[in-house]
Amino acid sequence: MDRFDAMRVFTRVVERRSFTLAAEDLGLPRSTVTDAIKQLEARLGVRLLERTTRHVGPTLDGEAYHRRCLALIADVEDAEGAFGGAKPKGLLRVDVHGTLARHFVLPRLQAFLAEYPGIELFMSEGDRLVDLVREGIDCVLRVGDLKDSDMIARRVAMLDEITCAAPAYIARFGLPASPDALQGHRMIGFRSSATGQLMPLEFTIDGALRHIALPAVVSVNGAETFVAAARLGLGLIQVPKYHVQDDLDRGTLVPVLADHPPSPTPVSLLYPRNRQLSPRVRVFIDWLVRAFGVDRR
Repeated sequence: MDRFDAMRVFTRVVERRSFTLAAEDLGLPRSTVTDAIKQLEARLGVRLLERTTRHVGPTLDGEAYHRRCLALIADVEDAEGAFGGAKPKGLLRVDVHGTLARHFVLPRLQAFLAEYPGIELFMSEGDRLVDLVREGIDCVLRVGDLKDSDMIARRVAMLDEITCAAPAYIARFGLPASPDALQGHRMIGFRSSATGQLMPLEFTIDGALRHIALPAVVSVNGAETFVAAARLGLGLIQVPKYHVQDDLDRGTLVPVLADHPPSPTPVSLLYPRNRQLSPRVRVFIDWLVRAFGVDRR
């Protein structure tokens, strides 16, 4: 294994905190990965990794060498890609918000893979803020306001939100004429994965936002279950409009207080601040921004 390949192996071991997971990512035998690290440490004359039965992590020298390796790998990939029209290739790991991916990403994905046939895409699905470096993820697509983190966030869209309910709910509780007429109504509670609390309803009134918490007989923490419960007439919900557009068209859900909409919801791409972006990650991010459109609603 040459020095450059050894650098690739080392950076993956550091990111995955595991020889076994690094070997799986790179398609190499674990013994090859172990030998490459031993030879690298012998050539440099320093210990790069601390190893225990449960943990693998960089030493101080290893952290410094890891930063240099990332910069060198990115430079080489950029240099190779600048000649002969070479296109990015390799495994790209992305963690996505499932509903958003099914609506915006998957329908356009064939065009991306046709443009970059050398890229192999793995999409995991979740709504928690994963540890990108530890879990080997290149970038994350998330909905909503983001907590402070050491990751870089790139806004790709703003999604219009809507308040709606099933006709059966309206028949039972009536159609409120204003937010002040919501007394006696109920909502389907959506429990935040970040705080564990139920999220109140939100309305725009005279240019200002007002939060109203209604009784919630049913609460959920999944987007699909949230909408399904609304179809059954269990309460009011607020969701991105794209998510329920088919229901609105069919009449299985109807708009409520359309003149007082919730604030739009941001969609963002996040990636590690201290990791040099590979060409395949950069082209994916640029493609995804185009797929959504700037401030798409």
